[in-house]
Amino acid sequence: MSNMMDQKELETVRELIKDIDTAMLTTLTEEGLVSRPMKTQEVEFDGDLWFFTKKETNKYDEILHNQEVNVAYAGKSYVSIRGRAEIVEDLDKKKELWGFAYDKIMQTTYDDPNIVLIKIKTEAAEYWETGSLTKRIAFMFKRITGQNAESADVNETVELDK
Repeated sequence: MSNMMDQKELETVRELIKDIDTAMLTTLTEEGLVSRPMKTQEVEFDGDLWFFTKKETNKYDEILHNQEVNVAYAGKSYVSIRGRAEIVEDLDKKKELWGFAYDKIMQTTYDDPNIVLIKIKTEAAEYWETGSLTKRIAFMFKRITGQNAESADVNETVELDK
């Protein structure tokens, strides 16, 4: 099912990803798709996702050439977010999102000109709620028997208004 993401759906996606620290960011290279783990910034999801990176990484170059990305979260539920990435060098935003742990992880500080933010503007999100045992059993049964599993109501696709 596909529709424009409303406030309730935005809150659902926010709730599903809020406790998942690490996401898999997928970019496109000349050879194909590449995924790598990234730490999501601890800001309330409003349709945008934020990640720190360095300019001297492949993902930086990949985003400069193709802004289409996917971010996948796996936890108690599963969320796949499709969007467009942009590189942000705003010093105030980097300072706002920076935490002490990054000093150690990235071995530098937020004001290092090599540090940038990746901002991903969500275009669509698909999620699978796995909290309901009944829904999971219905989904698996329909998949195993070759039936349309969409009617098991375990996943939903929503699109943001562009």
